Amino acid sequence: MSRMTGPPVSDDAEQHGRSVRFPADRRTPAAARAIVRSVLLEAGQPELLNEALLLTTELCTNAVEHAATELDLEVVADPAGLTVEVTDFAPSRIDGLVVGKPNATPDIGEVPERGRGLLLVDHFASRWGTTHLRSGKGVWFRLDLVDAVRDDKAAPPPGTGIEDGTTGTATAAPAAAPQRLTATGHDRQTGAVAADGRQSAPAAAPSVAAISALMQVTPDPYADDPLPDFAQELLSRVAEMVGAAGGAVWLDRGDGEGLHVLTRYGRTPRTGEELLTVPLVMSRPYRGSLELDASPSSYAQPLAALLADRLSLHLENDRLRRADRRRQSWLTFLLEASELLAQSLDVELTMALVPQLVVPRLGRWCAVHTTDEWGRLRLSSASHADESMLPELHSVLAATGPDSIQARLREATRIGSQVPLGAPMDGVAVPLVARGQRLGTLAVGRHEHHRHDSDEVSVLEDIARRAALAMDNARIHAERRHVAHTLQQSLLPPALPVIEGIGFAAEYVPAGDTVDVGGDFYDVMPLPEGRWLVVIGDVSGKGVQAAAITGVVRDVIRLSVADGKPLPEILARINETLIDRGGGRYCTLAMAAVGRGDKGRLDVSLYLAGHDQPVLVCGDGSGSRFVGTSGTALGLLETIASPALELSLTAGDALVFYTDGVTERRRGAELFGLARLQEAATPLSGYSADVIAARLRSTAINFSVESPRDDIAILVLRNDSA
Repeated sequence: MSRMTGPPVSDDAEQHGRSVRFPADRRTPAAARAIVRSVLLEAGQPELLNEALLLTTELCTNAVEHAATELDLEVVADPAGLTVEVTDFAPSRIDGLVVGKPNATPDIGEVPERGRGLLLVDHFASRWGTTHLRSGKGVWFRLDLVDAVRDDKAAPPPGTGIEDGTTGTATAAPAAAPQRLTATGHDRQTGAVAADGRQSAPAAAPSVAAISALMQVTPDPYADDPLPDFAQELLSRVAEMVGAAGGAVWLDRGDGEGLHVLTRYGRTPRTGEELLTVPLVMSRPYRGSLELDASPSSYAQPLAALLADRLSLHLENDRLRRADRRRQSWLTFLLEASELLAQSLDVELTMALVPQLVVPRLGRWCAVHTTDEWGRLRLSSASHADESMLPELHSVLAATGPDSIQARLREATRIGSQVPLGAPMDGVAVPLVARGQRLGTLAVGRHEHHRHDSDEVSVLEDIARRAALAMDNARIHAERRHVAHTLQQSLLPPALPVIEGIGFAAEYVPAGDTVDVGGDFYDVMPLPEGRWLVVIGDVSGKGVQAAAITGVVRDVIRLSVADGKPLPEILARINETLIDRGGGRYCTLAMAAVGRGDKGRLDVSLYLAGHDQPVLVCGDGSGSRFVGTSGTALGLLETIASPALELSLTAGDALVFYTDGVTERRRGAELFGLARLQEAATPLSGYSADVIAARLRSTAINFSVESPRDDIAILVLRNDSA
């Protein structure tokens, strides 16, 4: 047949038509079919419906997919048939397609991919052609109600040329239009002899209904993996249409499983049989092909190509969906890894956690090396998916030499970027860098069946950055804790004095994992005349300022004691100092001057400056009680009240001092409180000062599973005389 440069124009007034412009949208082919259907029904030509809808769908889909511009659809139905033209606005020309003569080869690969849809148009249309405009290009086709060969005497419409099927250039129309031949070279109705002189029976062409039904097959939108069933349905339909004995769709998703059969139809081909093979056009890492065990025919290759195009489109969508899900899973993985790493403020625990996060999701094995103060790499932690391989992994990691893993790790640290690792432990090494400091390397072995892809390498680099930052944060936290612990210890006495007949004991628990110095302190210092001063206090707030105020209070007490000042004057001096230099901070204080009395007693003068009352535990087992009269906290008012309480401790009596970290120990909304403290102290009658302090500390700590929110200080004074 010939392709004409413009659609035929009918002079009949009884025409039904539509002219619509559509956007480049996936819903455009459906809308175009609705227009064509309405025109045919108006014109009373339902017998053309199948062919018209099939060809309209093909042309509109090609325009949307390849031109990606708006398209114009013009539909005209007259008493003799239907004319449809689809015009897009892309500047490129329509790919050439040789028609009107027998196919010399069954290889559809010689037809450009974007021109393969024209094979359907050439097969079903009575006439078809192309139009080339400055603004774009179009394809039109004509479906006649009576598909007969035109009379040889009938000339083409005036001004219409016949386009050369090879080059697409217009030439003068011959006296008679050539007969419309099928792909085998025969006229559709008459089975006329083709141009090469061969004569054969007309080939059994697939029906319009079968091809239309093939185009309507879609994957199940509700299935978890609809592609195998979808491919099976398409493959079985095409195999039946071309008479194939069997067929298969091969697919490799690039996930390490290799090339495998997605679906199969009919018998498995024998070795050496020639198969009709069409590659599936997809983006990496997907690859695959369609195989049909079919004898060569004029319809097998085009239908196989059509099937391959449909499968390729849906497999490409599957690749994009899987890639999107995989990226979402990587984001979730990174989020969970970040949360786990952020929760750890211990350097060793953080380094041990990293391989557990990586293996086996990102590799078969993982090793974390850190640099020491000399810049040498030291293995900190390692993990392997197969625990029996750990000794071999440690041996390989410890090996030295120019080609060893150690050398590659040093290179990664030196250049600050990823380095591939060779045999026997293939993988990749990523430097651990945080805040400009090179902390070490993260080495990860490849998967069992495939190497790391680009996404996995990117995730490994991200994990390395997060792990390095977590390790550096843990290191900084450990340093600050060490500084805080050292400073806190400097505010406490290195040891309590050992005095015959008087027992002293203390327990101190800093708040949780805090790196701030607390304001709790205690001390025992000698007074003139063989007496001793027992002090316990709590400066408001935490941190360096609280520690500085605590040091000031201790210094004022020691200097005042050295000057021989009485206890009320010492409290007054502390109050003046805090008002002048305390920066708004205050201090609660309990002071007791202890001296020996008659008959083995201990005489105690007790002063409470806003501090909680101590607990007196009777040595005779009669119980316990709170003693003392609370005065004014220091650093709040210009003048203070500090009433004194004189009491005598008999043998076995103990006076328990404490800070609010004990009574305010929390278990949810519940406080440990004074009542529990007294209840815990009462059974301790008769025990030594060390036991009393340790038992009360244990009781307070075990009250809640949470770490202490405030410092806990306990100081016990006991009469140990016989």
